[in-house]
Amino acid sequence: MEVGDSEDGAFWTSFLRGLRARGLSGVRLVTSDAHEGLKAAIGAVMIGSAWQRCRVHYMRNALSRVPKGSAEMVAAAIRTIFAQPTAAECSAQLDKVALMLEPKFPVVAQMLVDAKPDLLAFSALPQSHWRKLWSTNGLERVNKEIKRRTNVVGIFPNSKSVLRLAGAVLIEINDEWAVADKRYLSQASMETLKEISKDDAGGKQVEAKGKELVNS
Repeated sequence: MEVGDSEDGAFWTSFLRGLRARGLSGVRLVTSDAHEGLKAAIGAVMIGSAWQRCRVHYMRNALSRVPKGSAEMVAAAIRTIFAQPTAAECSAQLDKVALMLEPKFPVVAQMLVDAKPDLLAFSALPQSHWRKLWSTNGLERVNKEIKRRTNVVGIFPNSKSVLRLAGAVLIEINDEWAVADKRYLSQASMETLKEISKDDAGGKQVEAKGKELVNS
């Protein structure tokens, strides 16, 4: 948690570097909106992690290019992408939806194609995590609670007073998430992520050995 004057690239870079300095490591995926300063900071600091574009923010952006009368149809079509059971089917469905939308909504269709790697980054991780990863909804709920509590105060005399109140709210939420039945991602599902990491490491070792044999 940090108080900043604006959400520019410098602020986000400093914030993420602060997390790394405090011991954050092994980040596989970062989910956010398409804020350019934040995206640049993630790419510069969270090296090796994938970036997931929030599907909710993307949907709002896409629907702003569509007439109101067609908005629900376009939204329903895009939602089918995320209803698929496997990564391959998500990818194939995105291509189908873009092809279907292209005649009437070429701008939206191109937006889908351009955003494909970022919209589907979640699909490389365990399927049980997808609903928690493909949007920033969980974080938005946290921010909503902080906003509700800070609105009561209205005006803070300094940054430290903001940090005290927001920090207390976040500690409460952290304690709730630490309880087994309210955890954001359960310990059991996190174990599946570790298994994927082991498989990836094993595959890289096999690939490296194969290259050594070819070179020899």
